[in-house]
Amino acid sequence: MHLEHINLVVSNVDAMLHFYKAAFPHWRVRSQGDSTWSGKPRKWLHFGDDYQYIAFSDNGEDENRDLSGHQVGLAHFAYVTHDINAVIERLVDAGYEVDKLGPENPYRKNVYFIDPAGFEVEFVEYFSDIPSERNNNL
Repeated sequence: MHLEHINLVVSNVDAMLHFYKAAFPHWRVRSQGDSTWSGKPRKWLHFGDDYQYIAFSDNGEDENRDLSGHQVGLAHFAYVTHDINAVIERLVDAGYEVDKLGPENPYRKNVYFIDPAGFEVEFVEYFSDIPSERNNNL
């Protein structure tokens, strides 16, 4: 079993696409269209590869949860990469700042960015294939 997609309701699909195209240059818009959700029109699109994607729907209302607070909601989601420095470089070149670095660990490097909708996205590169090393909290 694996995660196929996440579905994010946002206010601006195009802004989200700019961020995620920088993070995932090999992904593409798989499908898109217009629909109605609970009586409100929305633009939607699926951005990903043949196996996983992010679904975006616009016309979201209100702000995302305060990431420094304790509200119920999504804290962050993470993607594994084989070249974290390239991910950082692409996102910084696209105009996004690193929000925070993960703690130093000999078996992984991770970094956090905030996407245009306010979701925290973690990128992690592992330096070991041994689960006990990858999953430790040194």
